[in-house]
Amino acid sequence: MAVDLKLAKTRLETRRRELEAQSAETGEARQAVELDQQSVGRLSRMDAMQTQAMAQAQERKRQHDLVRIEMAMRRIEAGDYGYCAECDAEIPDGRLAIDPMAEKCVGCA
Repeated sequence: MAVDLKLAKTRLETRRRELEAQSAETGEARQAVELDQQSVGRLSRMDAMQTQAMAQAQERKRQHDLVRIEMAMRRIEAGDYGYCAECDAEIPDGRLAIDPMAEKCVGCA
């Protein structure tokens, strides 16, 4: 069964737009935490720092996924999209529907 490349591109572009929008929305949460004890108590600062760390971790994941999207787009252009990078077996469309950036079949992942 051949992979629908047009659908794959649409899935990837949609996911890219979602990630970029999420990144823009959470920019403020990733900013440095103000360490002014007059305006925020110690526990509140710790909570703010934890929130910042989580936002930064989520941003790293988003950036990693954006790289994976770019790699998937390159595989489409090269004609390798939908085939496992390890065993060269066809990746089922159901797996690609869930993760359009997948580069390995379930067995190799």
